[in-house]
Amino acid sequence: MTTGASGGPGSSGGTGRVFGFGVVGCGVIAPHHARAVAALGNARLVAATDVVAAKAQAYAATNGCDVAEDLDALLARDDVDVVSVCVPSGLHAEVGVRAAEAGKHLVVEKPIDVTLAAADRLIAAVDSAGVTMTVISQHRFDSGFVELRKLLDDGKLGRLVLGDAKVKWYRSQAYYDSGEWRGTRALDGGGALMNQGVHYTDMLRWTMGPVTEVTAICVNQMHEMEVEDVALALLRFESGAVGSLESSTAVFPGMPERLELSGTGGTAVIENGELIVTELMAERGDIGAYGAKAASSGPTAGSASAEPTAIGTDAHASQIADLLAAIEEGRPPLVTGTEARKALEVVCAVYASAERGTTVHLPLEAS
Repeated sequence: MTTGASGGPGSSGGTGRVFGFGVVGCGVIAPHHARAVAALGNARLVAATDVVAAKAQAYAATNGCDVAEDLDALLARDDVDVVSVCVPSGLHAEVGVRAAEAGKHLVVEKPIDVTLAAADRLIAAVDSAGVTMTVISQHRFDSGFVELRKLLDDGKLGRLVLGDAKVKWYRSQAYYDSGEWRGTRALDGGGALMNQGVHYTDMLRWTMGPVTEVTAICVNQMHEMEVEDVALALLRFESGAVGSLESSTAVFPGMPERLELSGTGGTAVIENGELIVTELMAERGDIGAYGAKAASSGPTAGSASAEPTAIGTDAHASQIADLLAAIEEGRPPLVTGTEARKALEVVCAVYASAERGTTVHLPLEAS
């Protein structure tokens, strides 16, 4: 885990200011926000709200905060400086715009929303209000990705030629039946790729650079829902490199998420957020005309591949710490709305390609 710009979890910040947080939506991801806020010395959870009052009450009792009757009541509180938007994906912009207009800073769960038009509305509202927003992409703060980013920035992998991201998880039908919004185009925005695969879509684009072409297939293999549980895509990057993106919730019992990057200077592999392979030509030297097998540190544990609540809190805390430092320092956070939109654009391009049965070129028109 990286400490981020603000010193990481436990940091009290540079000014002694303590930021009050309000959580909107008290479902599966909301407890991670409560724990992340609790890990920071310059943040405290003050209120929560949900359209299901019982959920908000239970959440408040567990996390020691007030219950706000509704979103308006939460936004009216002077002690709420930052709003964590944890509602269904297709409502992120709706809630986020209202919070921005109320002068609140924002932590928005992934994805930023489910359409580019909605993402643009939210980004515009944040800019107009002069508040700061980060969209959760906590893997950028994982220790493995911090190491990988340094390898890339130092040029150790050379010119990137191939990048592959794989998120092969499992979700039962009961998971999709647990909320009316799950597995719907309107509120989930898609299936395995939009909900589960968007994180490593962001990691692939963040490391390999802008995507210019997508050719994809999306299918539903085993779930009763209107969206995909398997998405496969071939990508061409602006640099000339190529790659693939694979996301599924139909792989029993759930495999570790994985990113593989290869360049003219070597190969790096991340699994479950940890750098498990680093093979650099400059260090290993000549391996002969027929190559050799890469050394691996072995499999890692702690993935949400089979259990959504298994994700850790440290990376969430580091990203929120970065947001608070950005507010105090007057700079953009590491993951801005614009950065989050880039990952959403790739997801939308995958869906468009699968629907049309043809290659799709980026950038896309907002819709």
